[in-house]
Amino acid sequence: MTIGFSSRAVVTTCALCAAGVLAFTPVAAAVGAEPTPPGGPRTAVPQPSLLYRAGTQVRAHRGAPAVPDVSALSWLVADADSGEVLAAHDAHRRLPPASTLKTLFALTVLPALPAGVRHTVTEEELAGIGPGSSLVGVAEGRTYQVADLWRGVFLNSGNDAVHVLAALNGGWRTTAVRMQAKARALGARDTHVRSPDGYDTPGQVSSAYDLAVFGRAGLRNADFARYCGTAEAKFPGGGGWSYEIANTNRLLTGADGVQRYPGLIGVKNGYTSNAGNTLVAAARRGGRTLVVTVMNPQAGGGFAVYEEARELLDWGFAAAGRVAPVGSLDALRVRPRPGPEAVPVVAAVAPEGGPGWAETGFIAGAAALGAGAVALALWAKGRRTAGS
Repeated sequence: MTIGFSSRAVVTTCALCAAGVLAFTPVAAAVGAEPTPPGGPRTAVPQPSLLYRAGTQVRAHRGAPAVPDVSALSWLVADADSGEVLAAHDAHRRLPPASTLKTLFALTVLPALPAGVRHTVTEEELAGIGPGSSLVGVAEGRTYQVADLWRGVFLNSGNDAVHVLAALNGGWRTTAVRMQAKARALGARDTHVRSPDGYDTPGQVSSAYDLAVFGRAGLRNADFARYCGTAEAKFPGGGGWSYEIANTNRLLTGADGVQRYPGLIGVKNGYTSNAGNTLVAAARRGGRTLVVTVMNPQAGGGFAVYEEARELLDWGFAAAGRVAPVGSLDALRVRPRPGPEAVPVVAAVAPEGGPGWAETGFIAGAAALGAGAVALALWAKGRRTAGS
């Protein structure tokens, strides 16, 4: 969406940003089974190169359970708290991610858009949605809260909701660029963003490693964690009524004959013809939280992605303390630069009197600077429109 600018309404905002990441010290590691060392299991995290090797990587101690024989082209099991990767298969293989890429979309856009902001959807914001896309039912001319749109993204995987949120974030291309930068900052180097909603697009890929990074990071955001763990919600319809929507993550809901997984807390499933079925799932048991990624199972039908994730989660909980890590989800994170950096001053201007100008114009310009800038833009909007 392109927003026209007028010299009559201007809000100038600026912000400071700084990043902090975990340091990582590589330690040499061997692949395959190994005896329990004196003094207990090793906790040193091996070099990232181990996860770049083909095949299944696991460092099992004596008595560890066998890794499940699953059919996915790529998968990974990690401890969500420590970031230690317990086992993986072709972890950095680049594959189409389908809607699991919405985890990166949410990580990028959630902080910039306050949940309570109301926005009236325009025709332009719904243009370009790919044929066969999953939709939640966003309608032109209808007003939604940002929180409604996020529920449409996480529960129904609505590409229509993604398009509107991306427009509020500065546009489709701008959002893709910011998603790419976010991925690199998190150490997700396999991911190439072409379509923020995960729709099949030439050159768009991610990996089991990167998707686990996104899922883990999302669980540290309270809004992300709440949305991805919501099983059912109401979505606004026309004339003041609403309708029920249900999360399509069947490990969370138990729909379609898939048994719910005890302790599941999210995160996101996906499907396209090129990607097959993909899933990032996280569960908590006995004070331990695991995140697993399963990409494109080759056997078992459309619901195999859930059963293979179940097997990997069960294995991960059973293997606690019986395997040494084969890598870390923090291994490739961008190191922080010394000292804060000033964000350039940006003037965000909206066309006065146009549909949704008070929300859309100001938010789109301020979104680049994060939630603080959006809050200031909304304050300015209130000043500008008071008494109108």
